[in-house]
Amino acid sequence: MFLLLLLVFVPLVLVLVQHEYWTPVPAGIKQPWKLRTLQLSYFVVSTGAFLLERVGVGHHIPLIRWYFNGVERVMKNLTSEQDKKVLRVSDVTFDGVPVRVYEPCGGEGRGLKRGLLFLHGGGWTFGSAKEGSCDANNRMTAKQLHAVLVSVEYGLYPEAQFPTQYLDCLAAAKHFLSPEVLAKYGVDPCRVGVSGDSAGGNLAAAVAQEISGDDNTGVKFSAQALIYPALQAVDFNTPSYRQNRDVLMLSRSLMVDFWLQYLGQDRSFKDHFLSNRHQAAVLPQLRALVDWTALLPPRYTDGHELLSPHGQTPSERLGASGLQDVRAAPLLASSEALARCPRAYVVTCEYDVLRDDGLMYARRLRDAGVAVTADHYEDGFHGCFTLTLVPFRFDLGVKTFRRYIQWLHDNL
Repeated sequence: MFLLLLLVFVPLVLVLVQHEYWTPVPAGIKQPWKLRTLQLSYFVVSTGAFLLERVGVGHHIPLIRWYFNGVERVMKNLTSEQDKKVLRVSDVTFDGVPVRVYEPCGGEGRGLKRGLLFLHGGGWTFGSAKEGSCDANNRMTAKQLHAVLVSVEYGLYPEAQFPTQYLDCLAAAKHFLSPEVLAKYGVDPCRVGVSGDSAGGNLAAAVAQEISGDDNTGVKFSAQALIYPALQAVDFNTPSYRQNRDVLMLSRSLMVDFWLQYLGQDRSFKDHFLSNRHQAAVLPQLRALVDWTALLPPRYTDGHELLSPHGQTPSERLGASGLQDVRAAPLLASSEALARCPRAYVVTCEYDVLRDDGLMYARRLRDAGVAVTADHYEDGFHGCFTLTLVPFRFDLGVKTFRRYIQWLHDNL
């Protein structure tokens, strides 16, 4: 059996690897060879994990997660030793949710500290609050801002699905914002923010909306930083989804997979999502909130037309659960709800399927009266914010992270 697998699958993997390595990289992306190598490593590992799943070793996602968490753990160990004298790191639980807390040492006489809740990305499926680039970036953030940073280890697919990830983050946020906990860590209740990248940006936006409208929560977030957030699952044919459908790091197909998994939808509906036929399960007034023809600058809309279901109804087994829920899709929030949100920092990248999600959200927040700083990277691609560690450090990653720190410094 093992020999048969080798004879059948190894040649197939080699062909696919060759195709993956030579997938075109947009000319505007710098250091393309490094991006190819990073994408290739994920492709090889994920292909191997699928093969192991087929022979009964286990579900492919935990296998992929185990490998990359191991690699990132080695990277983290190379950067964390020097922090011991200036940073106190502890793994605790906030209302039953595992979190990692970073506290800067010293600074007596400087008064109360900033506070920041960070929610990592990874398609609600991968990533960790404790490993690799997430841990390294959070250490640098806590030190440079002299802030108490709380990184949430929320549940991941396949062990968890919506709304578990959201509820984990909301519970941790409310615990952190309680006067007793803020006092314990010496955090100024007027200077607490929430941030996240990709799926973490989705969770950060959703939690910020909920907290801002909760009259029972006395302390509110004063700022939110959203790094290329995923904000809606209604339209997978926005200009950025079309333009970047096959760009490395996050293709349109993979993003649809992440949404299907997160919302608990059957994978057989993938073609419905790719062709927007699933929109028939969404109320028309909600579809209007993601009308990119009205929300995006003309430079992105010119030459594109809305792709609507035109009365095509998907299988009755496809419900609207999650698709219409603002906790999963913050872009669907009402203008009244958005008006209560804290000042925002929104990062978008030109070569990212999620570009238009971020641009539309920034526009809707501004229209609702929220102060928004929008940073758009013309040479940016999805995932660049986390690529700050050797050997996967990109100049763009360092630049993006520095700008994020500067905004938090000025606005938190």
